Amino acid sequence: MQLRHAILGLLDLAPQSGYDLGRAFARSVAHFWHADQSQIYRTLDRLESEGAIATETIAQQGKPDRRVHSLTDAGRTELTEWLQAPIDDLKPKEPFLARLFFAAPLGVDGILALLDEREEQVRAALDQLQALPAASGDLGAVLRMATREAGIRQGESELAWLEATRASVTAVGGER
Repeated sequence: MQLRHAILGLLDLAPQSGYDLGRAFARSVAHFWHADQSQIYRTLDRLESEGAIATETIAQQGKPDRRVHSLTDAGRTELTEWLQAPIDDLKPKEPFLARLFFAAPLGVDGILALLDEREEQVRAALDQLQALPAASGDLGAVLRMATREAGIRQGESELAWLEATRASVTAVGGER
């Protein structure tokens, strides 16, 4: 998946400004795809120059003009082709797991601190996911709720794994 596909998907839901897209990422897909605002704006510029999106400039009183982006037929075709393409092979990159894999030189206290930090991150992500409003009604809402539920289950599973790892580290290295 590329960022462009996530943006095309979000624009398929509704026309949005770059600012709106940043908020949409944070509120809906952040548990499986991250993008910062500058990446979003760069990708919007590319999509517009390639004809995948159209941009309407809306004048605002006392504020900068608002640029609202929507899919063109070419953008909708690209989104559909991506959705129908074979699923990419799993090629995970997990920076936390890479650090943990090599963390033995930190000693038990350092490793436990690393696990504690990760637990805080996972709990914060779970809180964010659980705070999302439940959607119902159409097929799109069902699928958005399914991805939310996947994120919640992954977070809960990781919390259990962190606790088991913490117990194993403590058993091998002694108490803190």
